[in-house]
Amino acid sequence: MSWNKKYILHSESEEAVNQLHFSNAQILGLISVSLIILCSFLLIGADYVSKTLYDKRLKEFKANYNAVANNIDGIQTRLRELDNQILDIEQKDKAVRAYAGMPDLDIDIKKLGVGGVDRRDNKILNNLAPAISKEISELQLDIEKLSRQVNFELASYETIYEKVKSDIDRIRHIPSIRPVSGGYLNSDFGYRQDPIDAVRRFHQGQDFSVPTGTPIFAPADGVVKRAYYIGGFGNHIKLDHASGYSTTFAHLSKIFVRHGQKVKRGDVIGETGNTGRSTAPHLHYEVHYKGTPKNPADFFFTQYRN
Repeated sequence: MSWNKKYILHSESEEAVNQLHFSNAQILGLISVSLIILCSFLLIGADYVSKTLYDKRLKEFKANYNAVANNIDGIQTRLRELDNQILDIEQKDKAVRAYAGMPDLDIDIKKLGVGGVDRRDNKILNNLAPAISKEISELQLDIEKLSRQVNFELASYETIYEKVKSDIDRIRHIPSIRPVSGGYLNSDFGYRQDPIDAVRRFHQGQDFSVPTGTPIFAPADGVVKRAYYIGGFGNHIKLDHASGYSTTFAHLSKIFVRHGQKVKRGDVIGETGNTGRSTAPHLHYEVHYKGTPKNPADFFFTQYRN
C-alpha cells in the first residue's frame, strides 16, 4: 500500500494555488535521472582532468627525456676523451718504466687489474624507457672500466715513483761534479813520473792546478770519514758516499768539515793549498769504488755551476 503513496508540492499566491503531485515511481525516476546526469558530469570532468594531467606529465617526461639524452651524449663524449687520455697515460707509463729500468706491465696482469664489469641488477633502470635504460647501463659499464683503469695506472705510477725515488737517492750519492772551479788539469789518472823523485808510479787521481784558497766542493752527498793532516796528503778530507763510492781531497790549506758530518753535493768542504808532499798549490782528487781507484774524469757527468 505504501508504494501507492503520492507526494504533493504545494505553493500559494494571491491569485492562485498550485500543486504538483508525484508518485513514488516518478520521484524514483527523477532521482535516477539526476544521478545519471551527475555521474556523467563526474566522468566527463574526471576524464578531462586526467587527460590534462597526462598531457602535462607527458610534456615533462619528454623534456626530461631530452635532457637525459643530451646529458648522456655529453657524458659519452667526455668518456671517449678520457679513454683517449688513458691510452696516452698508458704510453707514458710504458716510457717512464723504460726510463726507470722497470719491465713493461704484463698484459695478463693488466687485464686482471682492470677486471670485468659489474652487471648487478639495477631496479632503477628497469623503470626507465628501454632506450635510456640501455644507454645508462652502457655508461655504467664504461665508467666502471675507466675507474679500474685509472686505479690501475695510479698503482703503477706509485711503483714507478718509489723506484725513481730510490734511484734519485742513489744518484745523489754518486760523485758527478768537478771538485773545484777553474784551474787546469796538471796530472791525470794513470801512470806518471813522480814530480818529486822522478819514479814512475800509478797516480790514483787527478791534480788540478788552482791558487791556494780555491773553494773545494763535495761532488756528491756523503759523510766525512777523515778530516785532518796526514803524511804525504797533508791536510786532507775523505768522504764516504755510500753504495761503495768514496772521494779524497789532498794538500788543502783549510778544512771546513769534521768527522761524521753530513754534506750535500756542492757544499764547500775546504780550500786548496800546498800542504804535505806537494811542489805547488793544487788539489789532488781521487774517486774510489769499493776500494778500487777510478778515473775521476768518468764521473764529471754535468757541467755543474759551482
